[in-house]
Amino acid sequence: MAHVFQRHPSSSLFATDGKPHPLQDTLMGVTLVLGVLAVVTAQFHSLHLIASWAGLVGILTGAYGQFISETTRERTFLVVGLGASAVGFFLGMARGGLFGGVFG
Repeated sequence: MAHVFQRHPSSSLFATDGKPHPLQDTLMGVTLVLGVLAVVTAQFHSLHLIASWAGLVGILTGAYGQFISETTRERTFLVVGLGASAVGFFLGMARGGLFGGVFG
C-alpha cells in the first residue's frame, strides 16, 4: 500500500513549514501597523511625536521579529513594516523628534 504524503494547508504560499507561529505573526502584524501609522502621521508636521515614536517602536519590534522569524512570509512582511517604520521615524525626527522640543 502506497503512503501518500499530505501537506497541511497553510495560510499563505510563503508559510512553508505548516506550523503555527503566534509570536512571530503577532510581531509581524504589530510591525506592519506601526509602520503604516508612522508613515501616515509623518505626513503631518504637527504629528511628529506619533510618527517618531511609532517608527521607533516599529523598528524595534521588527528587528526582534526578524531575529526570531522562521518563514519567508514572516520575513517579507517584517521587512515591509521595518521600511515603513524607518521612513516614518526619520521623517518624524526631521520634523521635531521624539520629545518635540520639550528637552533642549
